[in-house]
Order: sequence, then structure tokens, then C-alpha cells
Amino acid sequence: MADDSFSNTPSTLLDVARVAGVSPSTVSRILNGTARVSEVKRKAVLAAIEAMNFTPNQMAKNLKSGNSMTIGIVVQDISSPFFDETLRGVDDGLKDTGYTSVIVSGHWNADEEAERVQLLLARKVDGIILLSGRISDETVIKFSQRCPIVATGRAVRTESSIGFKIDNEYGAYLAVNHLIELGHRRIAYVAGPDNNNDAADRLKGYQRAIKEANIKLERGLIVEGDFHEASGLLAVNQLFETRQKFTAIFAANDLSAYGVRLGLYRKGIRVPEDISLVGFDDLPSSSYTAPPLTTVHQPLYDIGLLATNALLAIIQGKEIEAHVPPVELVVRETTRRLA
Repeated sequence: MADDSFSNTPSTLLDVARVAGVSPSTVSRILNGTARVSEVKRKAVLAAIEAMNFTPNQMAKNLKSGNSMTIGIVVQDISSPFFDETLRGVDDGLKDTGYTSVIVSGHWNADEEAERVQLLLARKVDGIILLSGRISDETVIKFSQRCPIVATGRAVRTESSIGFKIDNEYGAYLAVNHLIELGHRRIAYVAGPDNNNDAADRLKGYQRAIKEANIKLERGLIVEGDFHEASGLLAVNQLFETRQKFTAIFAANDLSAYGVRLGLYRKGIRVPEDISLVGFDDLPSSSYTAPPLTTVHQPLYDIGLLATNALLAIIQGKEIEAHVPPVELVVRETTRRLA
């Protein structure tokens, strides 16, 4: 029976601790799923919560069911608009499901990324969505033995894990082939980081399009970047400092293309009248650059929604029926036929 002294006032965590005969910190750790306590103490806390009608009733229910109703999400750069769009899909996928999310960042560092996954596992999340990243497929599969994982940017598949990967090579091929069809033959490429799988695939797409068109591949036209705006700006400077001749630039992502656009502007070069430019990702802001950017549409929102639905299906023991939407070229105003 509940203590009458608490019948007319809201119970607090301290009240629960006193009735259960444990410390307040123990109650807190039991509620957030990080406590390692005896079954006797756990049951005492649950009984006190129920008897006193303690406010976080959902937490108590979760403890009873063995579910935290929490999904962990690992991104690589929280400030990136690339991840913003994917997270919007994740957020919509979690609506009306009762699940909440915990977002952490791996900062494109495999060790840090693994530590963040370990942190989420310690919080007893019901599943993890891994957005891109550097940890190996083998590590993803190992972690999935402890809780379900859905990963983007890779092609893993086990009973408790699944990956969704777009065709980056084909997307880059579309971009470069578009420029070739417009008459361009000297096409510079601002690449992504050399240790990134997406960047490696996009380089292959660039090379394939050049080869199929019987155009000589010139190493001087390929400049390494890092998927950030500054690298696009620096790439333009490098191309001019090394006196490369080109009529078009393909940037490995939209952010790099923004930097390229600024670099060309500072040199008095018009887009697309003097140089054509293509990006990759189709970020929301790419429709509003001056001029609007021709780019490869990557279904970022759809992938976030797809990943969430797949994770919930694994958690609920349901069959996963998921197909990654294809990439497609979006022609806007930064490309034109070579005169």
C-alpha cells in the first residue's frame, strides 16, 4: 500500500530511494538503465515507483519490459547539412513509435566511433543507427551481436544488422558523363578524402566515364579534398597554380562544390559561362546557390527513413523489405554546352 504521506504531493526520486531503501543515485542509474544491482534492489525500486506513482512511469514500464525505448544514432559531423537531412528522415521514422533518440558523433575517427557505440550499448539502447563512419564491417557485425544495428554507407547483412549503400560510382559516372555530353573533355575533379569509401567509389565513377569516352586521364586534374567547403576553394587555387587547363569541374560533394564556386568567383570566372560545375548529394541549399547547382541527387531523407524502419523491424522480429532509392542527376544552372 502506498505511504499516505505522499498521497497529495508528487513523489520525488529521493522519496523513491527512501521507500526502496537504496541511494538516490541507485534509483537514477536503474531508471536510465546503467545500474548493475541485485534483483532484490531492482524489484524494490520498481515496487516503490509503482506504489508512489512516481512521475517517470514510462521508465518503470521500460524496465519491466526489458526495453529502453531508446534508439542510438551515430553521426560523423553533427554540424553537417548532409547528416541534417538524413536525421530528418530518422526523426520522421520514429514519430508515434514511442521511441526517443540519443545522438552522438564519431567525428570520422574509427576509435572514437567505436567508443560512442560502446557508450550507447552501456545505456541499453534497443538499437543503433550508424550513419556512415570508419569502423570496419567486421566491427559493426560484432557490435550487432549485442544489439541490432542498421548502418548506411556499407553493405552488411546478418540476422541483427543490415546496411544500406547507394551506388556512389554510378552517381559520379552520371555527373561526368553529363559534362562529356555537353562537349567537355578537360574535366577537373575535386575528390574526397582518400580513406573514405564513398570518395573512392566516386573517383572510380569519374575515371570510368573518362575512360569510356576515350579521354586521356590526367592526374593533374584530380585534386584531393575532404568533403568540406574550404577544400573546394583550395582545389581551385591548386588547379590554377599548377596551370591546369579545364572547362568543367566535378566536385565529390556539394559542400566542396560551394567552395569551388567561391574560388572561381574570386578569380573572376563565371559559372557556367566560363566553367561548368557539378556537385554530389543535392543538399537542400543547392537549389538556392547562385546559380542553382547541378548535382547528383542522393536520397538522404529516404535513407534516414529507410534505416529507421529497418531497425524497428529487426527489433520487432519482422521481415525487412527495403530497397535503396537510386541516385539521379539533377540538372540546374551551373552546367552548359561547351561553345
